[in-house]
Amino acid sequence: MSEYRIKGETGEWEVVIGLEVHAQVTSNAKLFSGAATAFGAEPNTQVSLVDAAMPGMLPVPNRECIRQAVRTGMAIDAVINKWSRFDRKNYFYADLPQGYQISQLYHPLVGEGSLTIEADEKAGIPEAKRVGIERIHVEQDAGKLMHDQHPSMSYVDLNRSGVALMEIVSRPDMRSPAEAGAYVRKLRSILRYVGSCDGNMEEGSMRADVNVSVRRPGDEFGTRTETKNVNSVRFVMAVIESEAKRQIELIESGGTVVQETRLYDPDRNETRSMRSKEDAHDYRYFPDPDLLPLELDDAFLEECRASLPELPDAKRARYIAAGISAYNADVLTAEVEAARWFDALLEAGAKPVAAANWVTSELFGALNRLGKDISESPVSPVQAAELLGLVADGTISGTIAKQVFEKMLETGDGAAAIVEREGLKQTSDTGAIEAEIARVLAANADKVEQYKAGKEALFGFFVGQTMKAMQGKANPQVVNELLRKALGRA
Repeated sequence: MSEYRIKGETGEWEVVIGLEVHAQVTSNAKLFSGAATAFGAEPNTQVSLVDAAMPGMLPVPNRECIRQAVRTGMAIDAVINKWSRFDRKNYFYADLPQGYQISQLYHPLVGEGSLTIEADEKAGIPEAKRVGIERIHVEQDAGKLMHDQHPSMSYVDLNRSGVALMEIVSRPDMRSPAEAGAYVRKLRSILRYVGSCDGNMEEGSMRADVNVSVRRPGDEFGTRTETKNVNSVRFVMAVIESEAKRQIELIESGGTVVQETRLYDPDRNETRSMRSKEDAHDYRYFPDPDLLPLELDDAFLEECRASLPELPDAKRARYIAAGISAYNADVLTAEVEAARWFDALLEAGAKPVAAANWVTSELFGALNRLGKDISESPVSPVQAAELLGLVADGTISGTIAKQVFEKMLETGDGAAAIVEREGLKQTSDTGAIEAEIARVLAANADKVEQYKAGKEALFGFFVGQTMKAMQGKANPQVVNELLRKALGRA
């Protein structure tokens, strides 16, 4: 597939994309206070004196927040800086009571790393691509202004003030909306596997600032704009397409792209200017005098590394090595809950390939129909393994297995109990099968003649008629063998 290009009035353009993802750290408290961080609480009910910037209140780093950020860095194979420092980023905003944000600029906790997005021809990603990650730094979030609570005033909710964020800054390595979408999905998947962020973009616990510029293919980078707080993969992709086209039209009409911060309006699918883009010196960064530098010892780093789970790429490789198709491996590893469920199914004794095919088709299809996710599955991995085992050992056919699965969904009963109760065991009784075959061939003498005359496609018809006569309970392998013998004699 060709590279992504946008056709303008004066020729083709290439888009250059970098993303700054803000991920809320999964922890027991805020970055510098003991206040809770639960989503959806009543306004201003999760605010400590530190969060409200009361005089004399001093911040104390939350060890768990630092630990989770380090674990995330390790998951993307990044450099972990054993010495890092907090800085004050000075700006005034109504929902930032301190008048500055505690962040990291000069000495971040996590240095360079990367992640790989897989090839996906259908999505427009012709080959796997490594996207560089420049840094991960930890910082505190600001509060939230509410403009719809009063006709003439804005209210302030400080529940988010002081919440721990990881800012994950990519390099400008992406060249299409599809690549950016794949990057966000892959990063979200890693965060959820690690357990450092729940990845819930709808609730704002993961959001992206989208940096976009355009250039003639191969030219120097153009001037970029930053679209703030984009909260879905679909919107990230839409922002890139919309903003790139805006910049191209502006340049081709004789205008100049201004480095600025913009907002995305999903209803109109367009970005609009918010403010001119500040540089670091505008914020007057300086080391936070209330906080000592962070110094990490080897024991802490070893504990962080030992606590990491098997990550999506490693899990995917393990599944493929077990014979599972690359497509099924992608589907099974995309979400951590599905991967854990599938691993439990394998641990219960299911064969990998048959299990993968069943989960991605039968189970996911049923859950979609029921409007449930895999964590709410009415059938457990152990029950599913029992069902697949009955198919593998010939007790029931694949057709009967579908019926049994439906009964399992309805009743919660085990597969073996349902098969016994309903009398669904597959028969390999050659005498009973031969009797039904004889009846089928006698009733379809004209088709037997056609088959013998060379119309071999009719063999499937005879198999179907025999299985129907046996109510689906005949062993298909035995039916095939006995039919071939019978038709050879007929």
